[in-house]
Amino acid sequence: MISLGGMSTQVAVKLFDATRDKQLDLVANDALNARQIEAFKERIGDIKSAKEFVADTEVYTFVMRAFDLEDQIFGKAMIRKVLESNSDEPSALVNRLSNPKIKEMYDTLGFAPGGGRSFNFNRTGWQDEVIDRFKERIVLNSAGEENEGARIALEFKSKAGEINSWLDVLKDADLGSFMRRALGVPNEAIGVDLDRQIALFEQKFDIEKLKDPAEVDKLVSRFSAIYDAVEGVSSASNTVLSLMQGAVSIGQGSSFTAATINIPTITGGYSASSIYR
Repeated sequence: MISLGGMSTQVAVKLFDATRDKQLDLVANDALNARQIEAFKERIGDIKSAKEFVADTEVYTFVMRAFDLEDQIFGKAMIRKVLESNSDEPSALVNRLSNPKIKEMYDTLGFAPGGGRSFNFNRTGWQDEVIDRFKERIVLNSAGEENEGARIALEFKSKAGEINSWLDVLKDADLGSFMRRALGVPNEAIGVDLDRQIALFEQKFDIEKLKDPAEVDKLVSRFSAIYDAVEGVSSASNTVLSLMQGAVSIGQGSSFTAATINIPTITGGYSASSIYR
């Protein structure tokens, strides 16, 4: 895996994007990962219930890692109860948990109410989607280990296309952190009533713009500049930039060129509005 440590957020994100496909190939070709992928493909179609799913430790662990739930792997009993609950019931366990990743896994696995058979498991396309998610998660987690700003920015880029409302943003810790920093909203806003938070963000940015990749890239650039300035991250990384300019093409055959963004004020409550035009 490529190391993003010691780089500015913007350079790290650019380098990650330029090498992403290669990193995914490395994950798939790793002997341990290849065995886990093969085990998943061989056995997932034979699983008939949520009970059988959590009982197959290898398949269960694979799926949990794919949904970035590795720290919840030990909670098999709770996960089984979640998968056996009926999301149509407001009081169902899956609807009472605050972690959106668990609900996403619940929806993707698609067990019948009561934890009965999922008709997704035998579909090759569905299996491939979970495998792709597994590889992507390993790459993202590895990339973010040494660069917190890049980790948050890359999480946003990976999820931006699935965001349909400000509620989707605010229920996800990384998305909320990204948007607050990018839009100049202080962290103290977390303590404000949810409806007021949503109204505040609606005034700052039209969520529908996230359907446009160019708007996503603008937000990432904005976040990166503010994050590095506020956190005191060096933006030099000249050696990396030189290597990228000489060896990597971005977009329409053009090379990536570093841009300098002037941020008006950082002390006290800062405003990012003037750098997002």
